[in-house]
Amino acid sequence: MRPWPRRATRALATLAALGVLLGAAAHAARAQTDTAHGVDATGQEPLRLRIVGSLGQLNVYTRHERPFWTEVLPRVSDGRLAADIVAFDQAGLGGSDMLRLVQAGAVPFATALVPLVAAQDPRLGAPDLAGLNPDLPTMRRHTAAFRPYLAQRLRERWGAELLAVYLYPAQVTFCKRPFASLADLLGRRIRTSNLSQSDFVEALGAVPVQTAFADIVPKLKSGDIECAITGAMSGNIVGLHEVTTHVHTLATNWGLAVFIANDAAWQALPAESRALLRRELASLEAAIWDESERETEGGLACNRGDASCTDGRRGRMTVVQATPQDLRRGRTIVVGAVLPRWVQRCGAECAEVWNRTLAPVTGIEARAPTP
Repeated sequence: MRPWPRRATRALATLAALGVLLGAAAHAARAQTDTAHGVDATGQEPLRLRIVGSLGQLNVYTRHERPFWTEVLPRVSDGRLAADIVAFDQAGLGGSDMLRLVQAGAVPFATALVPLVAAQDPRLGAPDLAGLNPDLPTMRRHTAAFRPYLAQRLRERWGAELLAVYLYPAQVTFCKRPFASLADLLGRRIRTSNLSQSDFVEALGAVPVQTAFADIVPKLKSGDIECAITGAMSGNIVGLHEVTTHVHTLATNWGLAVFIANDAAWQALPAESRALLRRELASLEAAIWDESERETEGGLACNRGDASCTDGRRGRMTVVQATPQDLRRGRTIVVGAVLPRWVQRCGAECAEVWNRTLAPVTGIEARAPTP
């Protein structure tokens, strides 16, 4: 096994402290849990799971993950299962370390954000390369085609059982100056959050500027960037409707996350508990995908100022609809730039994986990288 980077070692120390905190929280909450959900029919206290969830400020966690583990699971298991959950960023953990932490058993159950963990295993990011999924039906189709391989890769390389695949809302482009199509972005400095987005932006003839989410508004105000790729609703929440004028509907990409379990921890659960978790996590996954669609549409509605806006703040932005030319341009960029650069970083085996899993549904074949 390759040596752990220093940040992963620090993350393990954090997890040790976190385990103590979760244990204390579980003890303090046990009386309340028993009152609310009761012990099971045999009088046993519930089997309590330790979960590390996704980003703590976003709806995937606040509306879905946290309520599922703390409220839904005890109810549907008749008190046999309960859980303590903490968001990885609120626990001080690096999202890019999550695969190693699960592999080591330091985190028995976790949500891992694919754009972050793809730094360790680039092939996991294949189904959500920038420009590949301009709409949700396409994203669903490509994810379904790749999912069997995703489960296999997580099991064989990381000793992790894939239990669910979550989706964040569409990442769209906000700009300070008017534009009518992707062609109008030529030369503009555009915020990106990952290498695939940067490849896409560069192929447009624009300048990618990798920028932390928290720095988007300050950099737009200072003029360091002119546009930003981010979620339609999350951009609205941080005030992009106040510092930009136009937003494009084309999804540059979305944002996959996988909910995984350390294999030993998973196999240690009773068979009936594993069956229940698979069934209920399938429902959670479906709800999160539905939320992603609603939040994408709701974010655009809020930025435009529609009366239907309920979760954000109403702006007065111009929503630029993706044109057929935009869709053709996006596909051309995937074929000519995004996919080849991903293969170059990922290696010849990744080209083979792509051609076996995604080429049949995308109609795009990957070539092995040049030496």
